[in-house]
Amino acid sequence: MRCVIARFPFDLTKNGVLEAMKGIKPEPGSGASVIIGRRLYPVKQVGQVITRQDRRDFSAAEVLRAMAQLGFTCRDLPTAVPVHNLTSLEQASAMLGAPVPA
Repeated sequence: MRCVIARFPFDLTKNGVLEAMKGIKPEPGSGASVIIGRRLYPVKQVGQVITRQDRRDFSAAEVLRAMAQLGFTCRDLPTAVPVHNLTSLEQASAMLGAPVPA
């Protein structure tokens, strides 16, 4: 499959990506990731290995798009959970163990 990453064209295949990532230990990461084989790799690490470019030269979205088109399972950044900020009255009630007034 032909794809463009960091303005450069690449002819990628699923087997080619599997071969390139063989023996590479996944780095710890909490962002977007790709499952290759049985391992979960940060998408920027995969992009660096398959393109031989610096990670600053391409976006995670470019690599995610290419990996998804090749049939790899991709995981995007986790969505943030909304946080309920307590009012000062609610904080004081919580510290005292009292029920929060309605």
